Amino acid sequence: MQTKSCGQYKIADKEFGQLKTLIKELTGINLTEQKKMLIVARLSKRLRVLGLSSFAQYYELLTETGNSSEIIHLINRITTNKTDFFRESHHFDFLKEVVLPRFYEEGMKNGRRKLRIWSAGCSSGEEPYTIAMTLQEFFHDKTGWDVKILATDLDTEILAKARNGVYSQDIVAPIPSACLRENFKKGVGANNGLFMVKDKLKRMILFKRHNLTSEEFLLNEQIDIVFCRNVIIYFDEATKTRVINHFHDALRDDGILFLGHSESVIANDGRFKLIGNSTFCKTAP
Repeated sequence: MQTKSCGQYKIADKEFGQLKTLIKELTGINLTEQKKMLIVARLSKRLRVLGLSSFAQYYELLTETGNSSEIIHLINRITTNKTDFFRESHHFDFLKEVVLPRFYEEGMKNGRRKLRIWSAGCSSGEEPYTIAMTLQEFFHDKTGWDVKILATDLDTEILAKARNGVYSQDIVAPIPSACLRENFKKGVGANNGLFMVKDKLKRMILFKRHNLTSEEFLLNEQIDIVFCRNVIIYFDEATKTRVINHFHDALRDDGILFLGHSESVIANDGRFKLIGNSTFCKTAP
């Protein structure tokens, strides 16, 4: 039996296999053998807090009937939350220069002056706030439009950070200076070095907990644009397909799907056509 250790805790192959299966069922994340030490490192602190001596005890605790609170703790420690403002900035250029003008022109013709955008796997909020800043820039001189962003993630702790909308100076560094002044308040005193998202941006976004792999879409209206970048890369092929099916159902005909650079899962899916760099359009039936 092989074990991996981190400080006082060791995990055997059987225990890792049990946790791996449970995590996949809960989140869709497919953990490889190479992630064993990462799992031990991320969960050891939780075991110490709970006063547990082994991963076997922790697995028993997780699988007890009704122990949903500990399941949430597990998910919060396993999910990856790497993100940046204006990450893969060409997507936001394409949104502003190609996608939004198209939807605006359509809306002015057909009277549907409404735009719904879903940031799926929004992490600590940098992506939905970047989308909101892009929308503010485009719609600042256009009245009568109802524009909203749904931002979802599985991790409750990271969602709380996103709702709070407070970031350090190094985090906001990618934001152009004029855009930063327009959309953030600079902290003073005890908050020196921090930047707080202004309410006008926050009002555009609804943050909700949502499991992409197992839950139905949250809204009862179709979405115009979906951002899901560098999320499904962690899923196995079957889970990726299920998530893409969810996006297809949620999107309107000719709706837009932005994926991460390395996520080519729908390259051969006839329901979508490539229209830009890792940017897809849902084809009409």
